[in-house]
Amino acid sequence: MPHAVDTHAILDAVAAARGGVRNMFDDIDRARVAHICVDMQNGFLEEGSPVEVPAARGIVANVNRISAAVRAGGGLNVFLRFTTPDAASWSVFVRRLGTGAAAHRAAFTPGAHYHDFWPTLDVQSGDVVVDKHRFSGFTPGTSDLDAVLKARGIDTVLITGTLTNCCCESTARDAMQFNYSVLMVADANAALTDAEHAATLHNMAFVFADLYDTDEVVALLG
Repeated sequence: MPHAVDTHAILDAVAAARGGVRNMFDDIDRARVAHICVDMQNGFLEEGSPVEVPAARGIVANVNRISAAVRAGGGLNVFLRFTTPDAASWSVFVRRLGTGAAAHRAAFTPGAHYHDFWPTLDVQSGDVVVDKHRFSGFTPGTSDLDAVLKARGIDTVLITGTLTNCCCESTARDAMQFNYSVLMVADANAALTDAEHAATLHNMAFVFADLYDTDEVVALLG
């Protein structure tokens, strides 16, 4: 199941800073929207996987609903895959992984089972798959996400996936600073705990993104 977090309470708490406005982006152009689905791979969803996020298995249906609504509206679905970076180029990350570095690096190497998308994730031929070598899909030199979006005239991104407080948050923060309007879909992101998930959603609503749930996003795109 998705996290049990009261996103409306979060929005109420930050609305005062915006003159009572809870969300800013309710007039999106469906053809200029990209749904960025972050790292919904076996290595994060499968039981016993190197970075298992149990709650991520509970958001797959919501992610698929959003993908379908984006396709129907003429937008773009982009599925990001965390992919093992060159060890020398991100030696700090390798060091932080400690004794788990070898297993983590093997898991997310292209061709490995854990690198593949979760079997029930709805990825279709018209969608775009982008491998990224950092937490954020926008880190220069490690992914072509920004070029893919600019080539399509995208100005608004919907963020789903896992982990809320790592790759999803990193991608959302950078998207806003790259001047994209950002919508964070609260019940289509997953972290290891409700507390971590909620903290990131508060950070997003405070500065970086609007908060919506899946039903609200589908209605916006409808």
